[in-house]
Amino acid sequence: MDDLIGEHAVQLAEAELSATLPRRWAHTRGVVARAEELRPVVDTDADLLVAAAALHDIGYTPRLATSGFHPLDGARFLRDEHGANERLVRLVANHSFALLEAEERGLRDELASEFPLLEEPLLVDALVYCDMTTTPDGARTSAPERIAEIISRYGVDSVVGRFIRRAAPEIRSSVQRVEAALAAQPR
Repeated sequence: MDDLIGEHAVQLAEAELSATLPRRWAHTRGVVARAEELRPVVDTDADLLVAAAALHDIGYTPRLATSGFHPLDGARFLRDEHGANERLVRLVANHSFALLEAEERGLRDELASEFPLLEEPLLVDALVYCDMTTTPDGARTSAPERIAEIISRYGVDSVVGRFIRRAAPEIRSSVQRVEAALAAQPR
């Protein structure tokens, strides 16, 4: 991960997303901004969270989209082409309850065996918070508004629509836990 922390992760994400997927790049920049705000909450894992925020959607890049499932494609790219740290790769692979979407796509076993869930609840919740409180254009939003936006964009009966409806309670819980951790920080 040494090569993919801080500005290097952001530069890699920009190189892969900005020209081909400018709106996804705008979202990514917003997710990174949320991650920066969580530095006091995640403490020594702050750089890891920022890197995961920068790279969480890199698998949408057309040249990387081999399976058609962006968390899996992004994680494979980071592992295989960049030798990225395992924790980073597992965060990207499983961001925002990706295992539930993988199940909808028939890829659950593949994702789970190749990239097991990271057993670090605060870090996992923090990435969910960053992703699910950021609009496609990078602005701040609430988790319920983000969930509604995803459903409206993809359709209620699409793979993504079914997944996000299943994941919604967990997403809201993750966001609430992070908001509580933020509120508990000294001012």
